[in-house]
Amino acid sequence: MVSQMTYSELPIYCVNTNEPVLALTFDSAWGTEDLIDILKILEKHNVSATFFVTGDWVRTNPDAIRLIDASGHEIGNHGDKHKHMPSLSKEDIAAEIQACHNAVYEVTGKDMTLFRAPYSDWNDTVVDVAHMLGYSAINQSVDSIDWKDYGVDAIINQVCNNKNLENGSIILMHNGTKFTKDSLDTVLTNLEDKGYHFIPLSDLIYISDYYIDHTGKQFQKNNSNQ
Repeated sequence: MVSQMTYSELPIYCVNTNEPVLALTFDSAWGTEDLIDILKILEKHNVSATFFVTGDWVRTNPDAIRLIDASGHEIGNHGDKHKHMPSLSKEDIAAEIQACHNAVYEVTGKDMTLFRAPYSDWNDTVVDVAHMLGYSAINQSVDSIDWKDYGVDAIINQVCNNKNLENGSIILMHNGTKFTKDSLDTVLTNLEDKGYHFIPLSDLIYISDYYIDHTGKQFQKNNSNQ
């Protein structure tokens, strides 16, 4: 369980660290047609990413979940049916999170600990329920907005020149979109050229003895940096 947060209504947008590290995440609620290409590019760059999946996507694509897991990437919870969580009751929020958890466990035999709300749509209750179920609540500080299909160059610029790009940033992309796979290699190369390297999201965040400021940045309470 997460303890002693200052801004309990906020998920983690990024992490305070002196190390030039980033966490790359994908939301998976649509197709799988680009997944193999994405996984090949991640392997080329030796990047371990986190895929936030919906329960519906898991049940439709169990082989995709197995492939993500076998490729060494983390799997996170994105709710069961991609609903707007703040519009639900506390009980229904819990049911959405738990149903996705169960779907992934049935395929992989692994428990998840990272939750991102669909549409990045949060309120105090959503965060509190996620914590109650043993999850860290995750948002992002760098959003590729790749789902808007603006094109390859737009994705590259949105990520690599983002005003919020810094040590400890959490980057959001999607699979099942039109241009993500064609932009990903250049995105990773450009970020590496800037001196960044990638670590799994679970290695970036703190799960205890931390606080979150009003921007969603997570700090360790003893003020030491990763």
